[in-house]
Amino acid sequence: MRPRPFVVLLAAAAVAAGCSSADPSPETADTTAAPMTTTAPAAPTTAAAATTTTTTTTSTTTVPPSALTGIGDQAGLGDSLYPDLGNGGYDVAHYTLELTFDPATDVLTGIATIDAAATIELDVFNLDFIGFEILDLTVDEQPADFSRAGRELTIEPSMPIPAGEAFTARIEYTGTPAPIPSRALSFQVGWRTATDGTSYVVSEPDGAASWFPANDHPLDKATFTFRVTVPTPLLAVANGVLTDTITDIGATTRVYEMDQPMPTYLTTVVIGDLDVVDDPAGSAAAGVPIRNVLPPVVATDLPPALGEQGDMVAFLESVYGPYPFDLYGIAVVPEFPAALENSTLSIFGDGFVSSPLFEFVLVHELAHQWFGDHITPADWGDIWLNEGFATYAEWLWLEHTEGPAALDQITAGTREQLALAALPPPGIPPPDDLFNASVYRWGGLTLHALRLEIGDDAFFTTLRTYVARYGGSTARTEDFIAVAEEIAGRPVDDVFDAWLYGETIPEL
Repeated sequence: MRPRPFVVLLAAAAVAAGCSSADPSPETADTTAAPMTTTAPAAPTTAAAATTTTTTTTSTTTVPPSALTGIGDQAGLGDSLYPDLGNGGYDVAHYTLELTFDPATDVLTGIATIDAAATIELDVFNLDFIGFEILDLTVDEQPADFSRAGRELTIEPSMPIPAGEAFTARIEYTGTPAPIPSRALSFQVGWRTATDGTSYVVSEPDGAASWFPANDHPLDKATFTFRVTVPTPLLAVANGVLTDTITDIGATTRVYEMDQPMPTYLTTVVIGDLDVVDDPAGSAAAGVPIRNVLPPVVATDLPPALGEQGDMVAFLESVYGPYPFDLYGIAVVPEFPAALENSTLSIFGDGFVSSPLFEFVLVHELAHQWFGDHITPADWGDIWLNEGFATYAEWLWLEHTEGPAALDQITAGTREQLALAALPPPGIPPPDDLFNASVYRWGGLTLHALRLEIGDDAFFTTLRTYVARYGGSTARTEDFIAVAEEIAGRPVDDVFDAWLYGETIPEL
């Protein structure tokens, strides 16, 4: 996620980052900051050159054996910051979400079909689900008793589900979707409807349960099918590939398939008077289709930075390895004070489009497709694995386009500013300010410090090995450290101890 940038002057440089408690609120934050520029001639970045030395490793899962087990009716997976998020006792394989939304009444009717497997014998199990009237609930086509308390939906199947057995829960529900307060952010998350009638979903970190029943924790990634019905001629878009369009009298249903595992916090639906704008040149450069979902006013006057997305994909592939999904693009929506890296379809508040920082936020959210979406943190306390990596991707892009001197300037200036700020270290984010500036910029500097410590060849091989090994699954900070030490051939834990957990920011 990238909250709206705010102006921070650093010795002739401007840096954008996440909001801390001392920053302006995202809703009123300034979007006029300019990215740092340099007169140094453009030069091939060492990041691109380093990709010729790649270590191939076997992919493994990083989910601890007990992460999705435990007491079947336990509410929560024991996250270090939000212990009640998610639920134990089962592992979801696939969600099918059949959604019908009527903008005239703001009523959403849904059928969520959840295919899962029990990891212990289940007499009962929980889903995270907030609001809505439940019209019908079955487990393996048999009626099931249920009760509700807060965000917990407790389901009692007609017969216990043995450990290891697959089961299907089907929940039919209706109501008016609405955003909910987040414990981590200053703005609301979940289903949002703007004053112009555009509806869209931003769920990070705890808002998915506000619009569909889910095991709402990053540990339980799953594939998705979305069947979204809206009045014609409105457009509905969701994560994944459009596989079918069904027209009826006055309504259109679009079906999207997300075939790669995705955490619930990255699910999205966008509905409104919108245009899908294909980018043939960008698609050719990226090697995957690029399409953007834009308001007509933006679609008819495309911002130049959008035309760089194909080159951005190609560059980041040269650094991290193959782009992990089937397509990419962004959706521009009104009245959202941030940008969010929903898998295959990042959401951008419309304030970014006219910002001189738009190019760098595009890189930031694109980099999340590898870091956050493909590799997902197994615990919210490791959010720097998302935001620090995406911030450093901005700086790598700057190095790529402006030369090494630009990277030196941005890292030195950022370190100087952070030394004057009262921020928690990136490895210990506060639960009520998860996306503070430290996890972005201090986290990014942690990667730069590692690069300086082990050298370019080992650093970029570490990044590619980390992606190859943990892509499609989840990881913790210790997993990344282990890869870095493996590639470097020596311990580097002192670098991470100082940069992730020290009370003051070290010197570069």
